[in-house]
Amino acid sequence: MPKRVLLVGHCGVDGPRLKTEIESSLRGVEAERINSDDDLRRAGEAGGDLFLVNREPVGFTVKGLDIVRSLCRDFPGAKVMLVSDYPDAQEEAARAGALPGFGKQDIGSPKLTDTVRKAIDA
Repeated sequence: MPKRVLLVGHCGVDGPRLKTEIESSLRGVEAERINSDDDLRRAGEAGGDLFLVNREPVGFTVKGLDIVRSLCRDFPGAKVMLVSDYPDAQEEAARAGALPGFGKQDIGSPKLTDTVRKAIDA
């Protein structure tokens, strides 16, 4: 069964870029865009191998750090990362239980592929 990376709250530009990059560079990995509270709840219950949460999520009523906190609290085994270029946001996500993430500036770079690969293989 393929590994699933859930792209939470990414816009119409970044979401497709992330999906394409992840699926083309990581064999056996499928990326799915999640852009609503209901879809996120269902995805959390179904399980994903990694949740990549946008700091400013599109389609949600809360901020990305709130989503990170909820996922880490409600699904303790879930692997969660914040996508943000802001170090303070990354630190806050880590305190909530997230893995070290990456920034939007890393889309298209080897850092994104390496970071995602390490997370889903761990």
